[in-house]
Amino acid sequence: MAASGEKSENTESKRAWRIVKLAFSPFTTTGRTAISWVNNSGAAAIFLSIALIKTFWHKQLAKIVQQIYDIGASSTTIIALVGFFTGMVLGLQSYHALVKLGAQGAIGTLVALSLVRELGPVLTAIMITARAGSAITAEIGVQRISEQIDALDTMRIEPMRYLISPRIIASIISFPILTAFFDLIGIFGGFMSAVVLLGANAGTYFHRVQASLEMKDLTDGFIKAIVFAVIVSTVCCYQGYFAHMREDSHGAKAVGFSTTSAVVLSCVLVLVSDYVVTSLLI
Repeated sequence: MAASGEKSENTESKRAWRIVKLAFSPFTTTGRTAISWVNNSGAAAIFLSIALIKTFWHKQLAKIVQQIYDIGASSTTIIALVGFFTGMVLGLQSYHALVKLGAQGAIGTLVALSLVRELGPVLTAIMITARAGSAITAEIGVQRISEQIDALDTMRIEPMRYLISPRIIASIISFPILTAFFDLIGIFGGFMSAVVLLGANAGTYFHRVQASLEMKDLTDGFIKAIVFAVIVSTVCCYQGYFAHMREDSHGAKAVGFSTTSAVVLSCVLVLVSDYVVTSLLI
């Protein structure tokens, strides 16, 4: 009888413990996720700091120039295409909206400010992430799982200096230039849509573009571009460099997951940081 009583007490205690664990499981998951985010954020900050320090080592210029070509120059086609049609859509929408108010002369102001302040830096960062960021993550990830990075260590070649630093510096240089290129093509696209196709006044359009843009608008856009460059390059390099440490997969599958995570996380952080930077600069 005593043994059966002890068994029933043990069963009840196990049941109660399961109920407690089930009740607190959402909080446990949330806590683990928060701790993981904090750990990864701290590791990424250290990763970025080391990469920036390694930039000042000798014989980095040739690697940086090569990465500027891969990240920046190779992205000009997609940037021009997206910028042109973004400007055309802005010109089309603003024309039909402002004609109802009798303010079609303000089309140039709307197109220029929308592109320079917001759409130019954000869409440029997202396009570079999709084209160059994914390639960076996949390339570094393949080098990691194929033990090429370990081979660099064996040959006394610093992997951070050889692989990471040139890509981050090249991104910081390329993003503002491509953002300016996007803005220019976008303004021209707005001109084609509003003036050439819909018949708005060309002189008024360019006068409003010139009159509405101030140096602060341009510098704010470039500041955003530099912030996005640091975020995108760090996230993509970090995901590829530590692809072998993923818990959800290994091998070639880990490279695919790391590439997907890098693109998604970079786009989300670009949008979040856009709000933060805008609130600080406004």
